[in-house]
Amino acid sequence: MPNAQPSEETIVRDIAVFSGSAHPELAAEICAHLDVPLHPVRVDRFANDCLEIQLQANCRERDVFLVQPLVPPVQENLVELLLMLDAAKGASAARTTVVMSHYAYARSDKKDEPRISIGGRLVADLLTAAGATRVLAMTLHSPQVHGFFSVPVDHLHALSELAAHFRGYDLSNTVVVSPDLGNAKEASAFARRLGIPVAAGAKQRFSDDRVVISDVIGEVEGRDIIVLDDEIARGSTVFELLERLRERGAGKARVACTHGLFADGALERLQAHDDVLEVVCTNTVPLGKEKWIPKLRVLSIAPALAEAMRRIHNGESVSALFH
Repeated sequence: MPNAQPSEETIVRDIAVFSGSAHPELAAEICAHLDVPLHPVRVDRFANDCLEIQLQANCRERDVFLVQPLVPPVQENLVELLLMLDAAKGASAARTTVVMSHYAYARSDKKDEPRISIGGRLVADLLTAAGATRVLAMTLHSPQVHGFFSVPVDHLHALSELAAHFRGYDLSNTVVVSPDLGNAKEASAFARRLGIPVAAGAKQRFSDDRVVISDVIGEVEGRDIIVLDDEIARGSTVFELLERLRERGAGKARVACTHGLFADGALERLQAHDDVLEVVCTNTVPLGKEKWIPKLRVLSIAPALAEAMRRIHNGESVSALFH
């Protein structure tokens, strides 16, 4: 009788996790939750300024995960990720999943002026061409970015982690406020988790650092506020919203986001704002000296990413994490 072939269930591919230069602390925390080693990556630079990448562990027929958010310097980290993907593909990895806790080019998701590029789609094509067979993302800027990828995308959010934090407060007189209507669906889902009402700003964006919120839709007078946004960079939207809320007689505010980029002194300005009690973000992007600012609370999304990676590896449902 011929030898029986092993069933699909008995074939277990090893997980190999590598981190680029963008956020090695997050990668190390993920590996601690998975109880697997974080394999080293050698990054060299030639005299002509070109990068050379070497994955310093065996990838052949292994389930490879590359942890690399696109954070400043974005272009450097993007090229590093593309070279890591190419190295994994050339090393005969069985599957290569990009673990991208922040996708910076997701903001370039539409052609709203003549002769501009849709960078979110272009970068998605580059990742696929370089060898990505799957993407694990966290809180993309808009839902349509998911469709830019021609490979499977598991799109997580941080609402569970943020809601768990805010449940520690008395929310009996609190309303969740989205800065704009585009984020209102996520804000509504967040408000349902907390069992409180939701409101939204009517926002127009004129440039990267100039926005106007003409009105706030919903009841905010005399109520405490949780401002929820996907990311805070310069903070132009948040500060504009805080002004409109003050004009409408709202109480104190807590500001929450998934991606705390905090460029151009935004966090210091939030720290100094009289109406802001607290700023809450997750560790999708690395924080430097900002992490020591008193009003800032940083929540970890490493357990969620680790569980999603485990499910991807074992062929289990990732969408079940949302229920």
